[in-house]
Amino acid sequence: MNRLAYLLGASLGIVFILPAQAADLAIPPLRAAVPSQCAQFHIDPEASSPMRSVTLPPTGTCQPIMKNGLPLPDPSCSPGAVNPTLTLKVLSAKGFTTKCVRDLASSAAEKQKTYVWYKIKKPLHNSGSTQVCELDHIISLELGGADTLENLWPQCGPNKAALNKRFFKQKDAVENFLAREVKAGRMDLATAQRGISENWTQFLAAARKAGVK
Repeated sequence: MNRLAYLLGASLGIVFILPAQAADLAIPPLRAAVPSQCAQFHIDPEASSPMRSVTLPPTGTCQPIMKNGLPLPDPSCSPGAVNPTLTLKVLSAKGFTTKCVRDLASSAAEKQKTYVWYKIKKPLHNSGSTQVCELDHIISLELGGADTLENLWPQCGPNKAALNKRFFKQKDAVENFLAREVKAGRMDLATAQRGISENWTQFLAAARKAGVK
């Protein structure tokens, strides 16, 4: 920029950003605001302890694995992770909501990256009765899962099944069942976290028998 242009701009109140300054003004990914009622729980929403160490972004393509005819995330890309500040006491406390951690460690835009890792194209109309894919927390937030990318993957299909038969809806039932069992003292929190991260389908029959949706 020449000196005359700079002086003219300054006289008009125009602020010029030099190239060296531009990198410092990059707009960060949008993340949710922490609800005011969450302060009492002293949670670190960005805390994360992965079930195994992985490199992200992955160096290769992530491939779902099958158990009991249902897809599970690739543990070399998406091992699951817990937030150690989400203790059983916090999870069971009056006033706690998953909004206390949701979209605080990773933004919606950052979560979308997992579609690329799995070579999955996100459906254009992916809500309500037409929803086919869900960016799933492997260890659900209500079970103390972290909101980091180690704990996320795109759970998709089957396309032609009724909505309540799609994979993410079936896993929702497992998540609700395990949360109920943990809060009732019938299952240890760490056991539920480890079990759902390794193979959520192992709890599906029990969730169905209990009538949990």
